[in-house]
Amino acid sequence: QVQLVESGGGYVQPGQSLTLACAHSGSLDFDVIGWFRQAPGKEREGVSSFSTVYGTKHYAMSVVGRFTISRIDAKNTVYLQMSDLKPGDTGIYYCASSRATTTPLNPRDYDYWGQGTRVTVSS
Repeated sequence: QVQLVESGGGYVQPGQSLTLACAHSGSLDFDVIGWFRQAPGKEREGVSSFSTVYGTKHYAMSVVGRFTISRIDAKNTVYLQMSDLKPGDTGIYYCASSRATTTPLNPRDYDYWGQGTRVTVSS
């Protein structure tokens, strides 16, 4: 099994920044780490993904230019740097691992999930 633990959520004002971290441990049986979010009353949506095999990154259109995904191998951690945050970015952010996916922002392609970290953007 892959264990995933998110951290770094918080309460910020519009325009501010946050960096989320996803620490993984246990099995290394995955090729992709993805970040997802779920706002109250809405379905979980893909935010960004990182291929640990090819280094390929994907972003949802709503976060392009504002969010950056990266990985530090030595720390077994994938980061999501979020800037110029908007109220629409509010939600619980989850990281997840996938053994293989052709649609890296589709949550149904992911096998293991963390517990999530809450991000609130409000003035």
